[in-house]
Amino acid sequence: MIIKETSKVEPRQWLAKLALTFSHNAYGTQLKTTSRKGPLSVQKAFYPEGQECAHIYLLHPPAGIVSGDELNVEINIEEQGHVLVTTPGANRFYRAREDLSIGETKQTQITSLHLTNEAVAENFPQETIVYEGADGFNTVDVHMCDNSTYFGWDITCLGLPSSNQYFDKGQYTQLNRLYCGGTLIYQDRIEISPKNQLLHHMAGLASKSVFGTFLIYAPLQLNELKQRKEIIEVLRDIIDAENAQELISITDIRGLFVIRYLGEQAHQCKNLFIKLWQHLRPLVIEASAIEPRIWHT
Repeated sequence: MIIKETSKVEPRQWLAKLALTFSHNAYGTQLKTTSRKGPLSVQKAFYPEGQECAHIYLLHPPAGIVSGDELNVEINIEEQGHVLVTTPGANRFYRAREDLSIGETKQTQITSLHLTNEAVAENFPQETIVYEGADGFNTVDVHMCDNSTYFGWDITCLGLPSSNQYFDKGQYTQLNRLYCGGTLIYQDRIEISPKNQLLHHMAGLASKSVFGTFLIYAPLQLNELKQRKEIIEVLRDIIDAENAQELISITDIRGLFVIRYLGEQAHQCKNLFIKLWQHLRPLVIEASAIEPRIWHT
């Protein structure tokens, strides 16, 4: 009797990691070290607003995440460094595989930022498109000191409704956490799946396909309750002027500004977030908001 050996199918996955460290010296903020594995990279730092703030474009040549992929981005900003991070285009979680014999369905992206004393991070990736049938998990962890500053947003598009590709099946989880002085001060998790019907529930996304969250934390500059209230009133005036009252909410959670968008258009969400950033940035770090050049190409 002859027994045939069955060949083991290697799981199909692509693990990628990129770790960047920035330092600050007499020449401004510099990219100090880069460690990379897999298809994640950066070209160089750009300085459209002078040497103090380094603009970095995260590059992922595959331009999307498939089943088995895990992308890890770690950004470390040393004392007094100032870094603005963005991407040249939309990120994508593609439809998950159905053949489990070649690997699991999960698609993972983890971004962690570590800010030391008086460091400033601005984390502005372009929108994330989640295709129907995806099995995505996207995490953003921010670790700050008591006197560091953070601006950061995420914009998620479920399906491609304009192409009649709706997010009727699949699942996606977005997790945002912010730590200050080692203490977790903010955690927000949204898990969308056919089981919980959160996409269509009125207490969830109410069938809206685009949602975004914009976080601003600067404890030293925004530590006066009266000042924070005045800033929120000004931001709400901007929202009123844009006729976006039904799209945007602004909340102050113990000094953390949480701005949320719920609607149908990623570019609308991004434009509203940019307008609010343009007003907030001079108040928080005393610098005008200079948009990355890649946003206009």
